[in-house]
Formats: sequence, C-alpha cells, structure tokens
Amino acid sequence: MKIFHTADWHLGKLVQGVYMTEDQRYILQQFMQAIDEEKPDVIIIAGDLYDRSMPPIEAVNLLNDILAEIVLDKKIPVLAVAGNHDSAGRLNFGSSLMRDSGLHIKGQFTKDHAPIIVADDFGDVHFHLVPYVEPSSVRTILEDDTIRSHQDAMQKIIDHIGQDLDPSKRHVFVGHAFVTKYGEEEANTSDSERPLSIGGSDCIDAALFKPFHYTALGHLHKAHFVLNEKIRYAGSPLKYSLSEHLHEKGFLIVELDAQGDITVTKRKLLPRRDLRIVEGLMDDLLALPPNEDYVFVRLTDTTPVASPMERIRTVFPHAMHIERKVMRPEILHEIQAVESEKVDDIDLFRSFFTDIIGVQPDQDTERLFTEMLQELLDEERETVK
Repeated sequence: MKIFHTADWHLGKLVQGVYMTEDQRYILQQFMQAIDEEKPDVIIIAGDLYDRSMPPIEAVNLLNDILAEIVLDKKIPVLAVAGNHDSAGRLNFGSSLMRDSGLHIKGQFTKDHAPIIVADDFGDVHFHLVPYVEPSSVRTILEDDTIRSHQDAMQKIIDHIGQDLDPSKRHVFVGHAFVTKYGEEEANTSDSERPLSIGGSDCIDAALFKPFHYTALGHLHKAHFVLNEKIRYAGSPLKYSLSEHLHEKGFLIVELDAQGDITVTKRKLLPRRDLRIVEGLMDDLLALPPNEDYVFVRLTDTTPVASPMERIRTVFPHAMHIERKVMRPEILHEIQAVESEKVDDIDLFRSFFTDIIGVQPDQDTERLFTEMLQELLDEERETVK
C-alpha cells in the first residue's frame, strides 16, 4: 500500500501580516501533481488543516477544492484528524455524511473507536485516527481520573485501541501530538508551533506507538522520525516562520508491504516564494538583482539607515522584516533608556558604540549623533511651548 503522509497545512496562515493562501494553493497544486504521478492508495493529513479555529473563507474554499478533487475526482480516500489549531467541532461536522465518499475526518475524540479499513492486494490495513485532545477531555470521556498529562492521555487512548487490535492485520496510527524519543522535554522546531500545554509537560514517549506498523504524526513542522523509522513527522508543506528558514519542506511517501514493513521517501515541494534570511550592508543589498522571495533582512550597517524597509522593497518587494544585526537587544534597551532620559553626554554614546561595534566612533558618527540628539531636544522644547 502506498500512503501519502502530510500534515500541518495551516490554511489561512498569516505570516508577518501576509496571508499565505495563494502560496498554499500553489504548493497544494504540486501535491496534486504528485498524486497523479504516484497514484497513492491513501492520503493522510495529520492535523492542523487550518491555522485557526475560525479560518478565513478563502482557506475554507481552498480546503474544500482540494479535498473534493482528491476524493470525488481522483477517488482516493483521505484520512485526516484535527490538530490543536483546528476547531474539532467544525472539522467533525458532517464527517459521517462524507465517509461514503472516502473522506474520513476525525475532529473529536470519542470512546467508541473504530478504525478506518482500507484494503490492498495483501489484505486490510487498519487506520486509527486520533485527533488532538486535551488530557482533561480524555479523562472525562474515558472516565479515568488518573489521566493528568498528555503522556497519561495517550497511554490510555492506545490501551483503549489495543483492546480490539487484530494482530493479524497491519495497523497505522494517525495523530497530532508532541512525541519525543523518550518522552523528554524538547524545544519546538518552529516558532509557529503553538505549545500544547502551559505549566506542564506536553511531551509523549515514542515507545507508546510500538503496537503500530507506522505512526503518522503532525504538530512539529520539521520532517523527522522519532525513536525509529516507523514513527514520523511529515512536517509542514511551507515555511511559516523565520525559525523554519532552513527546513526542506514536502511530504512523505510511505510504502507498506504484506508484513507491515515500511519504506519511506521524502518528496520535496518547491514554494512560489522561498522564506529566507538576507544579510549585509544596505548599499550591497540594494545592488542585488530583484527577488520575489519572502525575506527577513539583517542589516550590518553601523550607521543609521533612513527608510530601510522602503528601500529594501525596491529589491525585495515581499520583504517581511528588517533588523540590525549589530544591535544586541540589551544594548538597544539601554540606548532607548538613554534617549528617554535625554542624556547628552557624548562620552556615554562613545561607550555604547564601542560595546556594540568594538571600535570607537569616528568624527562623522559622533557629529551625526549630536545632530540627531539636538533635533530631539529642539522638538521637545517646541512641544513644551
């Protein structure tokens, strides 16, 4: 059986004030082309179909178009679960009506668990769909007061599934959770991954998934396996934050043989616009050829730069952010404090400049500082009058 494992589409995502819907449409068209080329038997979407519980209408229409084409036109079943960004209730609505068409969306966790069964030449494969769910909800649904953490909740869910697990069949787990090698705390792989727990551990031990031949996970945006090759995150199809700028985005092609052994291939997706960092002096950056990428700019200029975003966008029209590489946050804070107190001691400025740059300011820099400070003082006097 050939399975496409994807996750974390985050349709309707807003990055630095830019809606990514058209970029998402572009990347999902590549995904559709891959479906035509590879002809998978099943497509898994392991949570976070949307970026928020109430997505914009453009995102809803995009998901509707994609799922309708896969399920109704291409006749390929889609198995999806809700992630922590999704509205479980909204995704769950109408799911029973869509099953006959091959669209299986599990938005809400329930006590009555029945796998989705898909057959291939070797027999049935049981897919166990487990949406993101808070430990408190699992405690209530399973009527088990011992459940206090995400680890407890997943342990009880898998125990519950295991009661009816047919050992003669092949089993695939589809879930949305923060799974680590031994359940130890790890940092998220992306700034756009919302924490699952505040004030407690949200990590789950990968060893819990031993009963399954393959575990298809969503939540972490970097594609990787956990503990062994059978437990995998597909990652997101697009870069959604600066912390993801080095990620290689795509999806996984999983082939399941008669014995339940797997082979996994990653297929890359190429975005309409990359999200990356550019760094250098303003004059050097302005000399580069025009580029349409989403860029985060790090200026290395040691002197003030007028209208930096306006100038950068003459070369990078989709620039998202500009920062000064040489300015450490604590130094910036001190400079702002100095300005607010209207300190006019040039010696203090020289000290700051030396801490930041490593050399004493030259005469032109000192003159520029003095002029700027004088302008601020003049403006304040006019305001007082």
